[in-house]
Amino acid sequence: MSREPRADDRTTESERGNGHVRGPEDERGQESHREPEHTESTLHARLAIVRREWRSLRSEKTIVLALAIQLVIAGFSGFLVVGLVSLYDPGAVDGQEMTVALTGDDRDALLEVVHDREAIEPRLYDDRGAAYADFDRRAVAVVVETNRLENGRLSIVVTAPDEGIGTTLLISELQETFRTVEFEERQANADRLESPPLSVPTTSATPYFGFTYTVLVPLLLFLPVFISGSIAVDSLIEERQRGTLELLRVAPLSFPDVIDAKLVATASLAPLQGLAWLLLLAFNGTAIANPAALIVFVAALALLIVALGMGVALYAPDRRQAQLLYSAGIVGLLVVTSLLPEHPANTVAKLAIGSETTTTWLLFPGYVVAGLGAYLLLQWGLERVDQAAL
Repeated sequence: MSREPRADDRTTESERGNGHVRGPEDERGQESHREPEHTESTLHARLAIVRREWRSLRSEKTIVLALAIQLVIAGFSGFLVVGLVSLYDPGAVDGQEMTVALTGDDRDALLEVVHDREAIEPRLYDDRGAAYADFDRRAVAVVVETNRLENGRLSIVVTAPDEGIGTTLLISELQETFRTVEFEERQANADRLESPPLSVPTTSATPYFGFTYTVLVPLLLFLPVFISGSIAVDSLIEERQRGTLELLRVAPLSFPDVIDAKLVATASLAPLQGLAWLLLLAFNGTAIANPAALIVFVAALALLIVALGMGVALYAPDRRQAQLLYSAGIVGLLVVTSLLPEHPANTVAKLAIGSETTTTWLLFPGYVVAGLGAYLLLQWGLERVDQAAL
């Protein structure tokens, strides 16, 4: 029984005539050839979104101004630290001379030390009531009552005005005075100790060192993190309100790919800024002991904060509520970090100085895990969000 040849038979015969037989291996080869092309196009699309996000930052005047302020602080830290340290430690700046009333039965313990302070002019009072009367008339700035107790301890009671910049400066000066008196008291009673006391440096530490590492460096590293989170919230909410998020999904990217690209664009800003600020600080003479660890620390926090911000922006109905929820989340994180054995600001300061402890290195990977956990939580939320409603 004969039959007419079909089209597939002719195709098969033609392929056999050309010496090639098409089979499952060829189809798999074509699929494997298309996979790299798809991966490459997806990568280019992600990079395009990243570049788009970075270009859009130039139109944000608030962000540009914040970057400029950070640049000035980091670039001219050597000059600014002198002025800023007067707010951090008013005693570091010479102030006007203030009159201090000294009363009590052991004024000599303070008198010699007070004479060495240029900002303090001592005035002796035999009558305690007269000293407080002059204080009420503002004839003296503060009353210091010094008495020797029965057990040999020195009791010092200070009466000062409730508020005012003068009080702040005076208290700072008195603190240095009392430290000197305490040191002399300990030296005088050293024979009562079972072991000799440790030698104390004769010169006091400069306040600029403490201010630079405990205030300036954490400020320059934490501020970019919070700015990146705020950018992420505004950017995603704006995409939703304008309807451009739907246009991005038309590209050869899935919705999670679009969010990932926006996350990379905003989260990468913080470590890049942190690296730039550390380089400027080093250029100005501020040595940084562990720059690589600090950059990793900033990157982990940026991933945590940006993932939190994007999660809020996906579920919040508008920009105002999104920013409110984001701010509340940041406050909540700050409360949680206050319960840690070591505050993140202290971790940054210790890593910058080079005095990190075992607690520092134990908490360090915890921040990295927290950042990765926030990212995975965001991915989990993307799978359950109603994309059509966005």
